[in-house]
Amino acid sequence: MSQAMTRADKIFTPFNVISGTIIFIGLILTVLRFTGGLGAVTNLDNNNPWGVWIGFDLLCGVALAAGGYVTSAACYVFGLKRYHSAVRPAILTAFLGYALVVFALHYDVGRPWRLPYPVFYSQGTSSLLFEVGLCVFLYLTVLFTEYSPIALEWLKLKKIRNIVIRMTLVLTIFGVVLSTLHQSSLGALFTIAPSKLHPLWYSTYLAVYFFISSIFAGLSMVIFESSLSHRFLHHKMDETHLKESAGVALGFGKAASFVMMGYVGIKLIGIAIDNNWHHLTTGWGLWFLLEVIGFVALPAFVYALAVREKNLLLVRVAAAWTVLGVVLNRLNISLVAFNWHLPSAQRYFPSWMEVATSVFIVTIGVVIYKFVATRMPVLYEHPDYRHDH
Repeated sequence: MSQAMTRADKIFTPFNVISGTIIFIGLILTVLRFTGGLGAVTNLDNNNPWGVWIGFDLLCGVALAAGGYVTSAACYVFGLKRYHSAVRPAILTAFLGYALVVFALHYDVGRPWRLPYPVFYSQGTSSLLFEVGLCVFLYLTVLFTEYSPIALEWLKLKKIRNIVIRMTLVLTIFGVVLSTLHQSSLGALFTIAPSKLHPLWYSTYLAVYFFISSIFAGLSMVIFESSLSHRFLHHKMDETHLKESAGVALGFGKAASFVMMGYVGIKLIGIAIDNNWHHLTTGWGLWFLLEVIGFVALPAFVYALAVREKNLLLVRVAAAWTVLGVVLNRLNISLVAFNWHLPSAQRYFPSWMEVATSVFIVTIGVVIYKFVATRMPVLYEHPDYRHDH
């Protein structure tokens, strides 16, 4: 009796019950979307063809998955080996992030069997969307290869694992180049719609804004993910990860603070170049200032204060704050400030089914991360390869 209860307690944990419920509802919505079309589950129309599935699942997902290239570059390109313990969790998070971005894109575009078409058959090489699609396809392949040593160590395939490990530096450089291209191109997409995007968010430098913001988004996401891992997967971490975690958080927090203040500076330069100062006195201007000051400048200051005081809690608060700021920025550009001139009755607002589908996709990522991190050498070094790192 007690053994049966113990088994039931392990299966029906709060995490399993909540995630299982969300996934069950998400599967129902998936069936509705692919049998009834976009109109059955979304509020999209001809004026608003892109909704929360693009704004959140794609734009936010790609930005927050930037921790993979940022951490790998810090460790393998710049030689900051003290951050090595953060590489595998960051790579896993990035790989799942990009995989779920592609997965989510099927809900918006449909026809998953035509997924290879833009890469292998399309001749639209002058299209920004083609460039984004090609780079995401290639970078997802790179991330899978960078992630593969984790699975290969778990499967005890030592020879294949050693071959992949020798490719680490090349994969890292290739990943940084691809990330630079598609992170910036996602911003450049919106430069083709100057009449639709509010002047405070529209700029010919959107590509630069997107790339720079992806850097501190990636740094903050690594800290945020590390905080959650320490809270819920602490028992899976070895002494190396536990010992280096504080240094990773403080080092990445310091870097994020510098990059964020630089971002604020170039945003001000962009406003000056376009002479958009008069827009700051409007309601849209207040919303813009809330984004830039409230979710970039202030968390950057908190980061700097936390690093000076070596306050880990404050660093983690700043990381979560910054992640919210990146999400706000991407949603402002793709949804809130897009089609800003339309009457409120014609403005887009997502249906609960669109939001629930996004929650479903995020939940899948969390479940897979937990599954992998509790079974494979992500938060600890495999004993057979300890001297290889």
